Amino acid sequence: MILEPLGSVVLGLALAWMALRFLPDRLPSRRAVFTTGALGALFGVYLMHSVLGPGHVVATLIGTALIGAVTLSLLVRPRSRRLSRSAAA
Repeated sequence: MILEPLGSVVLGLALAWMALRFLPDRLPSRRAVFTTGALGALFGVYLMHSVLGPGHVVATLIGTALIGAVTLSLLVRPRSRRLSRSAAA
């Protein structure tokens, strides 16, 4: 019972670390990303466990990873567009 939430938090932190590694300039602070990753994964395990029921650990963790990734994607900011001097004039 405790392994699913614990595994989901570890999975959420791993997803947050990967997001920070690949998109460091498009994300807010590290603290916000790690917190969102962990909480998104906890929400994901709660939701998937409610939908699937007990006994589906692998499917629950796969769904948790997907929900955690979607939650982290909400933090991604668009690329900044730098105006050149000729376009600004």
